[in-house]
Amino acid sequence: MKTKITIRIVAAAAVLVLLAVLPCLASDVAVLRNGFSIRHQRRKVIGTITRLYVDGDNSSFVDVPTDQIDHFEQLPPDPTSAAAKRASAEGEQPSAHRFAQPLDLNELVNASSEIYKLDPDLVSSVIRAESGFNVRAVSPKGAQGLMQLMPDTASQLGVSNTFDARANVEGGTRYLRELLERYNFDLIKALAAYNAGPQRVEQYGGVPPYYETKAYVARVVRDFNKKKMAAKNADHSSAVKNKSNSNAAHKSGAASSPEAKQHSSKAPAQARNQSSGSQSATQIARQ
Repeated sequence: MKTKITIRIVAAAAVLVLLAVLPCLASDVAVLRNGFSIRHQRRKVIGTITRLYVDGDNSSFVDVPTDQIDHFEQLPPDPTSAAAKRASAEGEQPSAHRFAQPLDLNELVNASSEIYKLDPDLVSSVIRAESGFNVRAVSPKGAQGLMQLMPDTASQLGVSNTFDARANVEGGTRYLRELLERYNFDLIKALAAYNAGPQRVEQYGGVPPYYETKAYVARVVRDFNKKKMAAKNADHSSAVKNKSNSNAAHKSGAASSPEAKQHSSKAPAQARNQSSGSQSATQIARQ
């Protein structure tokens, strides 16, 4: 028994080391042990989790327990465009099933969030807290799938197969939207109701005094805020970079203009002309 535990610990450590040093290509896919995949631009190991950045500016990411990741794959070139052109040239209709790709979690979340007008980062945070991105997850109380829908709730939402990733995410996102509307978009109450049930929230007039529910709400809010802070920092960095580039272009334009080479004792009107010339050079640089 001790030998098996030691082997597992060593293996886990080896995986962490490999994940930390392996470069992430421009577009990779993390294949989870449950068969699901998450497409991402780059990744970073932080303690026992692997952070998958799903966009180029690091403003959106998904944290996945490292031990739930089976392996990484480079995203293959999309065959549909070339095949579609070839089929079109030959007068054939391309068959959709020939080019079927594995479902991507980000695409499911974004699509459902768009339908029900929710922030996809919020939906992703709920999925992480509910199932850890495990499509086949089943709780001791019987909640199932990515967003841990109870059978009765799933039936009310029209979800016939809770282990169908698309149906589960759509149903869970719809349910979350309904709870937000029910509690006048009070996120804390909506999350508490998602976890413990609306009847408990109404019974206690807010978050029920259950450790599980309190910890759940705190976990979702913390993860969601972390995503929003990362997006804010990315936007700020982008704005600073753009401002720096703009200032550099402005200085370059001013230095190269004929007016800038004239003596500083020229009339104020000439100074205004210099400023106008610099602005024009900057505008051209931006184009």
